[in-house]
Order: sequence, then structure tokens, then C-alpha cells
Amino acid sequence: MTADRSDESLLLGSPEDFGAFYARAETAILAYFRSRVAEPELAADLTAECFALALKGRRRFDSARGPARAWLFGIAGHVLSRSVRHRRVEDRARRRLRMEPIEIDDAALDRVEELDGADVAALALEGLPEAQREAVRARILLEQPYELIAERLSCSEAVARKRVSRGLAAIRTVLKEDVS
Repeated sequence: MTADRSDESLLLGSPEDFGAFYARAETAILAYFRSRVAEPELAADLTAECFALALKGRRRFDSARGPARAWLFGIAGHVLSRSVRHRRVEDRARRRLRMEPIEIDDAALDRVEELDGADVAALALEGLPEAQREAVRARILLEQPYELIAERLSCSEAVARKRVSRGLAAIRTVLKEDVS
């Protein structure tokens, strides 16, 4: 079952595992692009290229440098800047993988447009690895003490503090990118 597997294990696993990773992260990546480009179709194209590059380069992922979602958002930033620089959506990775262009129907377009008003901070929170997401929720939203958070997450207080710190740093990075 993929629900209880980490993003990292899904990213580095089988093609089916990568599909589960894609399903988990797609909305956050799509929202990232949607908050930065005017056309929903362009956001969908950028999302597709981002995931194609992630699939192609997933063996280069290094968990010591950060979580899989942060790595994926890094790819998204590069896809966006390269597309802006070249004034078109790059699609080399999709072509190399022989992926067909995405056909966007009205339902998909409506879903992308819904992201227009999405709360970027909430999406960034959802994009965190589960352990960090739960620690940040408990500390920031529920204002729980670290002692209680550690007990609930079955870890030490130091680990709970580190999860909150890393989670907030990742959210700050996403919010900073959203402003620029």
C-alpha cells in the first residue's frame, strides 16, 4: 500500500510507485505553476514537464539534501525559469520519454482554475513530508507544546523541534518563491 510509504521511497521505486508520488504531489506543483502563470493550459504544460524531468532524473535524488517534495519544487523552479527565459514551455524531457502532450478537457481546466485562489501556504503545508506536516500542524495551528507533539509522533522533543523547523523553512521557501 502506497499510502503509508514515504515520498522518497515512491520516487525511487517502481514506475507504479512514481505514479503514486505523482498523484500525491501533482496538485501542489500545479498550484505552484498556476500562481505564477496566467493561463491554466500553460500551468498544466509546465507541470507535465516538471514531472517528466523528475521521472528522468529521479536516480539523482539525494535524501540527505532534503525531502523529495523540496527536490520536486526545485525542478519546478528550474522549469519555470527556463521557460520564461526561452519564452516557451520546454518539453525536451517529455519528448525523450515519448510522452504525449496533455490534452486538457473542460473538467481539467476547471480544476486548474480552482487553484487560482488556493492558499499557497496551505498547499505548501500539504506538500511537506507527513512527519513534518503533522509536527507543523500541531505546533503552529494547534499551538501544542513540543512535549505533546513528541509523544504523539513517537519521537524525542529534539526531533519534533527539528521537524517543525525544517517544515517551516520549506514553507518559507515556497512562500518566498510565490512573492517573486
